[in-house]
Amino acid sequence: MEFESNCSLMKNTSASVAWSSKLPQGLDVEISHHPITLRCVANLIIAMERLNGGKGFALGRDESLLNFLLESAVEVLELESERTEASSRAAFSSKGEYECSVTDSENKCWVLNEGSMELHAMMLQGGSSYHKVHLNLSTYITPVPSETKARPVALGIKGSNLYLSCITSEGTPTLHLEEVADKEQLKSINHESDMVRFLFYKQDTGVDISTLESAHYRNWFISTALQQDNTKMVNMCQSATPNRFTTFTVQRHN
Repeated sequence: MEFESNCSLMKNTSASVAWSSKLPQGLDVEISHHPITLRCVANLIIAMERLNGGKGFALGRDESLLNFLLESAVEVLELESERTEASSRAAFSSKGEYECSVTDSENKCWVLNEGSMELHAMMLQGGSSYHKVHLNLSTYITPVPSETKARPVALGIKGSNLYLSCITSEGTPTLHLEEVADKEQLKSINHESDMVRFLFYKQDTGVDISTLESAHYRNWFISTALQQDNTKMVNMCQSATPNRFTTFTVQRHN
C-alpha cells in the first residue's frame, strides 16, 4: 500500500528518501523533501488507521508510537529549517577574470568621463583610441541552478577601483560607477545582499556578441543610444526600448 501527501507511508522504501526508519510489523516510514507540516503527522495516522482495517487506532494506548511520530516530525522540520538557512547563505562565487573592451552596434566605444564619473559611448578615430575603457571582467558561478545560460559577471575599470553597478535613481534602475575599496568583498556575493548590484548576466547571442542584464533588476540591460540622438551616457534600459542598443561586442584581450 502506498499513501502519499506531503509525506509517504509505504511497505518498500525508495532509494531517494530524506529519512526512513523501520516500524513494527514490517512497515517503513518515508519522509520526502517536500515542505513538512504537522499535516504530515495526521496523514501518517490516517494511513495507519486504514492499514488497521478501519478498527481504529488509539494513540493514547500506544505512547511509544506517538512519541516516535512526533519526534520524527520535529527532526524533519529542523532539517528543513537548516536547508532553508543554507539556501539563504548561497553566494555568487568568483571564478576568474580577464581583460576586455566593449563596443556597441554602431562601433561606439565606452569612454570614461572622469569629471562626471560616467561611461560614455563615443566614436573614436585613429589616435584617439587610447581613450577606450578597458575592463576587468570577473566571472562568477551562480549559487543555484538556472535555466538560462547567462553567466554572472562583474565589470571593473582596469587600473582603478571603479565597478559598474545598477541602482535605482528616482525609482528607475540606472547605471553607476562605484568605488570598491576592498575588492575581496566581491569574491563571494550573497544572492540576497545589496552587493548583487555589481553583478550582470552576460548572455552571449553570437560570436563575441552579448547582452548585459542587471542581476539586481532583471529585464534591465546596459545600453547605449543611437549616434544621432547625441546622448552619450551608457545607461540601463528595458529590453526592446526604442533607439537603444543592448547588444555589445565584448572583445577579450588576454
